Formats: sequence, structure tokens, C-alpha cells
Amino acid sequence: MKKLINDPHNVVIESVRGFAGAHPEHVLFQEEPMVVSRAEVKDEGKVGLVSGGGSGHEPLHAGFVGYGMLDAAVPGAVFTSPTPDPILDATKIADRGAGVLHIVKNYTGDVLNFETAAELADAEDIKVASVIVNDDVAVEDSLYTAGRRGVAGTMLVEKIAGAAAERGDDLEGVTEVAQRVIDNVRSMGVALSACTVPHAGKPSFELAENEVEIGIGIHGEPGRHRIPMATADEITDQLLDPVVKDLGLAGGEKAIVLVNGMGGTPLSELYIMYARVAKRLGELNVEISRSLVGSYITSLEMQGASVTLLKADDEMIELFDAPVNTVAYRKGM
Repeated sequence: MKKLINDPHNVVIESVRGFAGAHPEHVLFQEEPMVVSRAEVKDEGKVGLVSGGGSGHEPLHAGFVGYGMLDAAVPGAVFTSPTPDPILDATKIADRGAGVLHIVKNYTGDVLNFETAAELADAEDIKVASVIVNDDVAVEDSLYTAGRRGVAGTMLVEKIAGAAAERGDDLEGVTEVAQRVIDNVRSMGVALSACTVPHAGKPSFELAENEVEIGIGIHGEPGRHRIPMATADEITDQLLDPVVKDLGLAGGEKAIVLVNGMGGTPLSELYIMYARVAKRLGELNVEISRSLVGSYITSLEMQGASVTLLKADDEMIELFDAPVNTVAYRKGM
């Protein structure tokens, strides 16, 4: 294993220290318990947004802390949920008197620990609502969760719900928008290689040189099946077809497209995949209203990618277009 680290057991704390030190205009860092929060003063009466989960998926979640997205993020150990204590602290930091929305990826540890933190916050008279992101169409159950996993669609939930909070929607309204995105977003991914968790010291699974794994999660979980290495178009079709089918996407509808890299895939290859998605959706008479291509939700150094489609209404598109200013995603500022 070759990684630019010091101690495998200190990777997260050292990385988050560096992240916060590099971006003081965007974030504040509370080391114990570990919370990353917005640097600028937020308006009283604004709904707070908190998310988090295991590290190793950078820039998710800390990279999306800032105007137009999250108010606080809670990094856990690599691929391991944070405990309730830092989630509670993040909730307190994010609360400006209008309540806090927890955006939780559907992994058993995340769900249980965010639930506990919400109960603790309620005991301190902080109103908390929660949504569970479960956009992965690849499997119904995995090593980490009951039901579908939360993967790249999480970024779109955070962006659109964050914009609703910035425009002044109340907690019920922000929660409704977030849930509407969740109900209409689907993803599927592929791995060309596995990733190596620093403290494990070996790849999370083995792939032959001529194999790829279709339907992987973001923690190295197995996918639907393995296939021989194929062209970018052929692999993209294997990701896109289940997503379109599951969404029931039809001609005349609008979509926001995210082609996401898993950490070790060049941007040039992601754009080749996007071109195929655009061609296929054009053949289906589905309008691509907006698109994102890049590595937003990763799995350490895994080579691979995912395709996410959000069946979008006009309000979602308007909120997607709203200004945002975070370390990892900025526009309209």
C-alpha cells in the first residue's frame, strides 16, 4: 500500500485539519468532537442543514459546507459512521431557531446514529427533521444497510435543499423539497479497481485485469455482477438503463445529470461517459436541463464512475441554479 499519509489511524483528523486550514474563509473546524461548519454568520430564522458519514468520500460532505448547501458536516472514520455526539454538536451549531434538517445516507450506522442525535437534540428543544437518501438502484440490500444505499444523489439533495433553506423556506418546506429530490433521483456505479482503506492496508475486493464490477457502492461493497472490460459506451449503457427504467423516465420529461468519478478516474473519461448519456437521453426525447461532471462523491482512490439522473421539475431546476459557495462547488456568487 502506497499512500501519502503519516499514521493510518490518524488519516481523518490530519486531513480535516488540513482542509479547514486551507479554507478558513469557508469553514470552521471543531476538533473534539469533530465538526466542520460554515465560517460566515448565518441569519437567524434560517433552517440548518447537517449531513455526514464515514470519510473517504471527499469532497462529500465537508466540501459542501457553505452558502447554499450545508451548515455543518460530521466526518466519521473512513467508511464508518460518526457517533451521535458530534452529530448533536453539529445540530446545535447549525440551529438558528428554525430547526435543522438531517440529510442521511441510507447506511445502518448513519441512520441509527443520526436518529439518536435527533432525539438528543429534541431533548434540548431543537426541532429536527430527517430524510434518508437511497438512490442506488443496483441492490436492495448491501453489507452496510437494509434497502437501497445512499450514493451520488446525496449531492443533489444537499444542493437543492440547501437552496430552499437559503431562500427562507421553513423546516417543513425544506424537508418536502429534499424528499421530493430523493423520490426522483437514482444512481448506479461501476468499479474498474478497488480502493484500499488505510488501516486495512489491502484492497477491499479483487478484480481481474480484464474485469469490471457493475453496481458497486461507495464503500467497496460488491455490485450486481462482473463483466469483461468493455468500451465506455457499453459500460455507460449498463449503468444508465437500470436508472432510466427505475425512474420510469419518459419522453418530454426533464433531467439533471450527474456523471460522478469515484476518485481515480480522469475527467476526460467522465466526459466520454457523459457524451453517451446525453446521446441516449436524446434518443429517448428526455431533456437534459442541467449537468455536472466531476468527482463529487468518491471512494478513496477507486477507479470507476457512477451515473445519476434526477427527474426534475421546474422548482428543482430553479433551486439547482441558485447561488452556492462551498469549497467543492461554487456558482452564481
